[in-house]
Amino acid sequence: MTQDPPVDPHPSDVAGGPDREGLAGLADVRRALDEAEGKDSVGALPYLREAADRLTELIDESMAAAVLTGQASLRSAGAQAGLTENAVGPRLARTRTLSAYADERGRVTASGVERAKYDLESGVPRQPAAAPAPMRFKPRRPTK
Repeated sequence: MTQDPPVDPHPSDVAGGPDREGLAGLADVRRALDEAEGKDSVGALPYLREAADRLTELIDESMAAAVLTGQASLRSAGAQAGLTENAVGPRLARTRTLSAYADERGRVTASGVERAKYDLESGVPRQPAAAPAPMRFKPRRPTK
């Protein structure tokens, strides 16, 4: 079994230039980690959660860019990110790049990626619907 070469960790936009939003996202992760650095464990938690959420978004958008540009298959992009193949589809469905190509189950499949590639080449990519808010824990009762 051969191993796929690593996907470029510096995501590129579809036109091939540097992805400014990806670079800004990395800066946001660093900023959140810097904020957490001087705090005690409880005070650092919101900043660490923010950093983790932003990093997850970057990973998902990088996977979307990799499969859309043909740098990686769904399986190999997931493997590079340390995910199983089954975890990739739902994560791609949350991305700006491929959310419009999710099926009724909330997953982007290989056929959705192929359609996105075709639409991109023809110059009319689908516009994504409004992104759902990330899931958050809501306590049932107030805490002190």
